[in-house]
Amino acid sequence: MKKFVLTTMMLVCGIAFASAQAEIKFDKLVHDFGKFSESAPVVSTTFSFTNTGDQPLVINQAVASCGCTVPEYTKEPIQPGKKGEIKVTYNGTGKFPGHFKKSITVRTNGKVEMTRLYIEGTMEEKK
Repeated sequence: MKKFVLTTMMLVCGIAFASAQAEIKFDKLVHDFGKFSESAPVVSTTFSFTNTGDQPLVINQAVASCGCTVPEYTKEPIQPGKKGEIKVTYNGTGKFPGHFKKSITVRTNGKVEMTRLYIEGTMEEKK
């Protein structure tokens, strides 16, 4: 009988712990810079998000698909209901003019552990 009660208590605690999680919700997943000149090749945007879960949200990692794109993100845990930001800077210096599309992989402790953000635009040749 004690074994049954102990097993039941562990199961109930496990279910309660598993259902309490952080959850990240971004305002947008894609940003289009549109057209910009090769003479001003550095452009930035900010992706805002909210922790819609009931536990603190931690961003473990934000990695860009190439070295020309640099993400900067909130390092502190984001409490439930609070907002955070990921600033993404694209540096087209030394790159060929034309269209580009880059991804940023964000890993968290949330219900959905991985999210991809995208930036794109067209760098026009300087005249």
